[in-house]
Amino acid sequence: MQQSPPSRLVELFAAEPDRLSKFSFEIAGIYFDWSKTHLDGSLLEDFAARADAMGFAKARDALFSGEIVNPSEGRPATHVAERGSGTPGEVELSTARRQRMRALVDAIEAGAFGDVTGILHIGIGGSVLGPHLLVDALGRRASAFNVRFLSNIDGAAFDDAVRMLDPGTTLVVVASKTFTTLETLTNMEAARQWLREAGVDDPDGRLIAVTAKPEAALDQGIDDTRILQFGEGVGGRYSLWSSVGLTAALALGWTAFEALLEGAAEMDRHFRLAEPSVNVPLIAAFADRLYAGQLGCQTRGVFAYDERLRLLPFYLQQLEMESNGKSVTKAGGHVAQPTAPVTWGGTGTDAQHAVFQLLHQGTVLAPVEFIAVREADDTQGPEHHRMLLLNAFAQAAALMQGHASDDPQRSYPGNRPSSTILLNRLDARTLGALIAFYEHRTFANAVLLGINPFDQFGVELGKQIARQLSDHGDQEGLDASTRALIGRVGL
Repeated sequence: MQQSPPSRLVELFAAEPDRLSKFSFEIAGIYFDWSKTHLDGSLLEDFAARADAMGFAKARDALFSGEIVNPSEGRPATHVAERGSGTPGEVELSTARRQRMRALVDAIEAGAFGDVTGILHIGIGGSVLGPHLLVDALGRRASAFNVRFLSNIDGAAFDDAVRMLDPGTTLVVVASKTFTTLETLTNMEAARQWLREAGVDDPDGRLIAVTAKPEAALDQGIDDTRILQFGEGVGGRYSLWSSVGLTAALALGWTAFEALLEGAAEMDRHFRLAEPSVNVPLIAAFADRLYAGQLGCQTRGVFAYDERLRLLPFYLQQLEMESNGKSVTKAGGHVAQPTAPVTWGGTGTDAQHAVFQLLHQGTVLAPVEFIAVREADDTQGPEHHRMLLLNAFAQAAALMQGHASDDPQRSYPGNRPSSTILLNRLDARTLGALIAFYEHRTFANAVLLGINPFDQFGVELGKQIARQLSDHGDQEGLDASTRALIGRVGL
């Protein structure tokens, strides 16, 4: 059952004159404000003690030193090696693979593939969400190519993705860690057929593979010169820093891609070196544990008050729920408390007219995260951006303060928590730091819960059943409802 917070937010501000300075921080051009949460000095001490008891410092060191932190698969998590942390061998290998990626970028820009105007990026999950976020956020007015992303196996998604592309001048980037994912391979074959039907002489010559299993890409007919590899220890949802970021590097330019890595590395250094009382990803995880673990909040809303970050809530859904949506510990025991809440959200100010009624006056307590950017990047007058930012700040204030009224329909209870993340500007460096912040927050939550954030076996069962039905039509063991649905559509 959901509990009420122990004290009201306005009372916490009254009792702690220095509250804002205690719970606000600035790192890598980003201002983080956790003062409108129910964290206080006593809770910080309690959570810091819990982190110590759960071996947080040792687990963090293991992540950055390339030790096994994914015990169920016997792997390190080497996405940080893409940013310069890890064993010397992993960092060197990541650097070499990035140099190979840059050589391919240079070749494409130099005309080795002929005239290239468009890129069709095919993947699913982490193989598409990260690059899509980067290009949508940073490439709206600066992309060197017409870039389209395709993940869904739905044929309508394919039709929409290729509608504005010229097959004669389009490269197809196929990103898949194993190069066995059904949706990705199906869409790759559809892309080959699209190129073939358009009269492209060598459809396979327009395909570039990004994978941890280059032999599987070779088996699919892609030449070794057009295969970029990334490490087995780089999880899909942590992979945008690797060769999976090829499309973003092409669209935004190599300088921007390097700045992305530099921003992430700056957040890495903060997370690795900062004490718990000022460690922003860890403090964010403390707030998550307070609301999900102690107060029974089953959701967390993330609202980007900047159209360029409209895909961030979707990116975070996979990062947080696929990482920490677990019910067993690393050792296989039952987790005794709630793990990841449901991450959801939208874009301000649209969301204000859709879901904020529930946030302000509904019966559920849902922590809210506001993300905004101080500097605009549009062609409109400054009043547009001024009103956008004021709306974000006003919503956070209203959630906390509330408003009493004799008319219960117009009464706002207040005491509803929020955090605010304010970027000075949205560029590659700050976006890299922001995404790395969320990665480390996710990892910190996992350590506090004693779970493994780097496996995702929960996504496999439904895919296995679908593959079994597709390959063999075997309905043995299926329930009557599922068999009837298959029969109703004639499959």
